[in-house]
Amino acid sequence: MREGYEGTGPGAITPDGCAVEFYSRLPVGNEPDVISAAVPAGAHILELGSGVGRITHALLERGLTVTAVDESAEMLERVRGARTICSPIEDLDLGETFDAVVLASFLVHNGDVEIRRRMLRACARHITNGGCLLIQREGEDYHSNLPRERVDPSGFTVRIASAGPMEDGVHPVHAEYEFLDAVWTQTFRTRPLTKDQFEQALAEAGLRVDRYLTEDGIWVRAVPVEG
Repeated sequence: MREGYEGTGPGAITPDGCAVEFYSRLPVGNEPDVISAAVPAGAHILELGSGVGRITHALLERGLTVTAVDESAEMLERVRGARTICSPIEDLDLGETFDAVVLASFLVHNGDVEIRRRMLRACARHITNGGCLLIQREGEDYHSNLPRERVDPSGFTVRIASAGPMEDGVHPVHAEYEFLDAVWTQTFRTRPLTKDQFEQALAEAGLRVDRYLTEDGIWVRAVPVEG
């Protein structure tokens, strides 16, 4: 387990505290619609941090081709219909490029600045000429609206609370996912980024914001800086 990360509950737990069984039950949200609307029809997508294929499978249904990357072999065993690659995102160098690279699940908010930099550089080197990077950011109230709880339409309860004070810009977060027959928890570390800090992080990797795709600013289309 990575330092500062922990997960509990039935089944396999990944190094960053994610429960494979929980993510296998988690319903897909609006992510596939946002992604498919921002790329050409039939585009080849490099999905970084694909997990069990929750988004992957929905993108395949929309006629896109997906290469799914995750550091957990247990997660990738659940992926169907896509090429899969088991690797940490920050180490990935496939020697090929894609119409779009997807970095969802707030992975850009990694608590380790150097890992974040390496992740974004990995994203940049896999974008084809004229391609893009699609990033999911934390919402503006992600760290201020705590603790919070919601009941998902599919029936389970999500509770998110701070697990401790912020240290060196990093916020430990504790999440609990309660189903009728099982409970999973995850503790992870996340680094909040203002809009300026986020755009500066992109710039360090040779990327710039093309446009914000959603009104809440959570989904962003970025492109390589020309020249």
